[in-house]
Amino acid sequence: MTTLAPSRSVRLSLTPKTPLTGLLDGAWWPRSRDLAAELPPLVDALEERYGRITRVTVNPTRWPVVPHKVPATGHTVHVGWFTEQDPDKMILLSYTTGRCDLLVIPPEAEPAAAARLMATAAVPGSILAAGVLMSGEAATGRRIRDARNSEDAWETDGGSTLPPLRHPVVGARMIPLPKNTRW
Repeated sequence: MTTLAPSRSVRLSLTPKTPLTGLLDGAWWPRSRDLAAELPPLVDALEERYGRITRVTVNPTRWPVVPHKVPATGHTVHVGWFTEQDPDKMILLSYTTGRCDLLVIPPEAEPAAAARLMATAAVPGSILAAGVLMSGEAATGRRIRDARNSEDAWETDGGSTLPPLRHPVVGARMIPLPKNTRW
């Protein structure tokens, strides 16, 4: 029997239990693209809610190596790949509960982007597919970067560090008074 390394905490967000069903059951943010190392802790984390996960499918474009079998706690998970499957989604199958579809957030994602994606993927009844969420986040990331670049340009162009006002005759520094100030 294979001995597994101690499990690391799994970065996982699941939809709350509700009668509303959506296209995704949550999101997972692995720490690497090593499916053999990342899958066992994920399967363990999902066992209480979904039962024993026995099969997983992925799109191979996001995983450099797709092993056929991965040892998990007390059993083996069979892994299949389909190029037709959304590359940003993982499907996990269980004998007891059926199926769990997770958005897979790239390991190299910025923490803020990953947090937004994890929250959005866990909305009950959402009709947003994994690819749509990822492209939406890419657009959001671009808008945030553009806003930061604009702010940085403002800072370096002197927008926030204006020189103090000087009295034109005396040269003393003038302190602006708040609006609606009466003497």
